[in-house]
Amino acid sequence: MTVHGIGIDVVEVARLATAIARHGEAILARLFTPAERAYCDTKKNPSIHYAARFAAKEAVAKALGTGIGAHANWLDLEVTHGPGGAPALGLHGAAAAYAAAHGICDIQISLTHTHAHAAANAIALKEDKA
Repeated sequence: MTVHGIGIDVVEVARLATAIARHGEAILARLFTPAERAYCDTKKNPSIHYAARFAAKEAVAKALGTGIGAHANWLDLEVTHGPGGAPALGLHGAAAAYAAAHGICDIQISLTHTHAHAAANAIALKEDKA
């Protein structure tokens, strides 16, 4: 496999928490899938987990080389969990189509957070051409 791109992002938890408090359902529905929301809302401090997912989506958009927009919107990028509980990324809609068109076969992500910050990195991989 070869690297298509890498990305990293850091989010201030308090800033996202303030945006969620101010805009409520509208911002949550715009940024996070129902499954992501269900996961975060079970946590003692949902804002930390929302911030990590926001950072992951930004990092993945950078790794794809698209940014957030026509080729990868917020709901096209979904943070899930692998069999062992490690974070994983699901692509939907335009992001899945973009990845397929560019030979991207895997995206690996890593998340971390403290009470103040959440960070994520991502690497988009594609199959080696024979």
